[in-house]
Amino acid sequence: MPSSRAVSLSARAVASSTPAMMIRMQSAPQTIAIVRDGNAKKGDVLGTARLAGIMAAKRTHELIPLCHPLLLSKIAVDLEIDEALPGVRVRAEVKMKGQTGVEMEALTAVSVACLTVYDMVKAVDRAMRIENIRLIHKSGGQSGDYDAVG
Repeated sequence: MPSSRAVSLSARAVASSTPAMMIRMQSAPQTIAIVRDGNAKKGDVLGTARLAGIMAAKRTHELIPLCHPLLLSKIAVDLEIDEALPGVRVRAEVKMKGQTGVEMEALTAVSVACLTVYDMVKAVDRAMRIENIRLIHKSGGQSGDYDAVG
């Protein structure tokens, strides 16, 4: 059985990489009202989830075995209430100059932000769904630019 190993980055050129990830979380309309109005028992749901996403991006290498520790230059996590869904849309953008991409850091940020929302309002809505996590944009890096369709 082959063993796992981290990829060597020593021969790679330094490049700028900026991926953006999107995820959505569906919930009941009454749950969205609680989040929007700031009435969750645990406090500011969106603010706490934003901080959790930022912290998670910084710790990705501790969570995913073969990810390298990276010096990130920007982490932005945005949460938006979508009444039509109904739910929350979460977007993360991570930037750095280095020898590897930062897609995993952006994925980790949106995932943990959603898990935090779930944790903070699970007492009122256990039917929430986290779904449709995806790369929506990437610029730079070895693989070049990418924009999701749809």
